[in-house]
Amino acid sequence: MPSAPRGVLITRPQAEAESTAARLTALGWTPVLAPMLTIRLLTPIWPESIAALALTSGNAVPALPRHLRNLPLFAVGDATATRARTAGFTMARSAGADADALAALIAAEAPRGPILLAVGAGRGGDLATRLRAAGREVHLRAVYTADPVPALPEPAVRALRAATLTAALFFSAETARIFMARAAAADLLPALAALRACAISRRAVVALQGAAWRELRQAAHPTQDAMLTLLP
Repeated sequence: MPSAPRGVLITRPQAEAESTAARLTALGWTPVLAPMLTIRLLTPIWPESIAALALTSGNAVPALPRHLRNLPLFAVGDATATRARTAGFTMARSAGADADALAALIAAEAPRGPILLAVGAGRGGDLATRLRAAGREVHLRAVYTADPVPALPEPAVRALRAATLTAALFFSAETARIFMARAAAADLLPALAALRACAISRRAVVALQGAAWRELRQAAHPTQDAMLTLLP
């Protein structure tokens, strides 16, 4: 009797996908990287005075200059905080969840003074507004763009056609929407019926409802650890 597929599709941007792939490999799964977004770094004008940093994604880390590494850094989740520490940011703290938790952590523990909120282009406005309403000075800077890929990466196409996948991980509603559009364009939606879709949020679940997945599940918490517990 043939063994069940052990492949897991990872739709995160490349650097984050590689980190998740390492975790999956250690757990005995076979990761298949299929980034739905291509990250391009930007070079904004940095404010002269910064008391602390705030990040909503690990994709912002490579854009941050070295002279900021000794500042307190508040990250939306554990993976982003770990990536910041690996890059040399010595005081990285994790909110462990989402933007609401990040806002609460900053309100409780960030030093007084201007906060640099480093985000993707077009993002972070709600968090900046919330922090300003709480009396914090915020410098919002777009430090990267996240551009949708034009088609499903070939490793994903091969794995879906060969039925070597058992699950797919979606860490944002945006990547879920892009994946669904690219899978439809490649006539691969029927292949998803063999997979369990693991979504990080309700918005991601909604974005994935256009296919007859074997199962569609939402993580109990918006963290990588919670996502990995959804695997079959």
